[in-house]
Amino acid sequence: MSMTAQPVLTSNKPVISSRGLTKRFASRVAVNGVDFDIFPGRCFGFVGPNGAGKTTTLRMAMGLTPLSGGTLSVFGLPASENGPAIRARVGIVPQADNLDPDFTVEENLRVYASFFGLSRRQAAPRIESLLKFASLTDRRRARTDTLSGGMQRRLTIARALINDPELVVLDEPTTGLDPQARHVIWERLTELKMRGKTLLLTTHYMEEAERLCDELLIMDEGRILDQGSPRQLIERHVEPEVIEVRSGGGEALERLAGTAGCRLERMGTCLYCYTREPAQLIAVLKDAHGLTFLHRPTNLEDVFLRLTGRELRD
Repeated sequence: MSMTAQPVLTSNKPVISSRGLTKRFASRVAVNGVDFDIFPGRCFGFVGPNGAGKTTTLRMAMGLTPLSGGTLSVFGLPASENGPAIRARVGIVPQADNLDPDFTVEENLRVYASFFGLSRRQAAPRIESLLKFASLTDRRRARTDTLSGGMQRRLTIARALINDPELVVLDEPTTGLDPQARHVIWERLTELKMRGKTLLLTTHYMEEAERLCDELLIMDEGRILDQGSPRQLIERHVEPEVIEVRSGGGEALERLAGTAGCRLERMGTCLYCYTREPAQLIAVLKDAHGLTFLHRPTNLEDVFLRLTGRELRD
């Protein structure tokens, strides 16, 4: 596989840099003037409701979708003009596993290695290392359609690493997995970051973004609503604690919450009381009959819902 010259990035230069990035589809603006920088060795996240523009932004970064406006560079190369050269240095984990069901675990890795021009001798040690990384050494001869969902996802991630990429792009990597499988994937991704890989993540799981991301941006309707570390975003947009009152209460509870200095949000029959001083309200709730409540620290999901709203998106 022949490639053109590849700029070498130092740690103070971004792996991906975007200014005024825009993408239009007919009359719809999918990405609207987006600016961001992703630096080496970090996990950078995109979160937002369906249709926010996350996947479109990823496709433009990989040279798969042309820009309508602005600039976007990856590894110092203009993305729209250097798609193949960029993708040769990237590992991509798509939303849905697209493993070949007719091949074994090992064969899936070997065939994918050939796409990057790796000989069998070059690929062999990488495959051994990746099977161990994905905890699939003992399933190497199993057909992929006999694997559990978590195993298939680990194999898809391992396959994305066969070319030893500088950047790993993960589009909703744990969707549909059970909690045990999700935690294993999180451990593997943390290990990749510790090895110095740059991770670009889209996810609908706010816990996932909060655990993995050094920095993230929240998008909606093609625009950036805010950007920062998970902790910065939480401190910027929500109070430190919330009391979820899940049943009963009515107007009397709303009046009480107001006098206790709470910021209120309602979703159906649930009342969310965001506060810096929860003691007064908790004392009353403990003595109330017919009320179910939960007191917890605020998190990234509270930020997401405050910025994007609680209405259902289809």
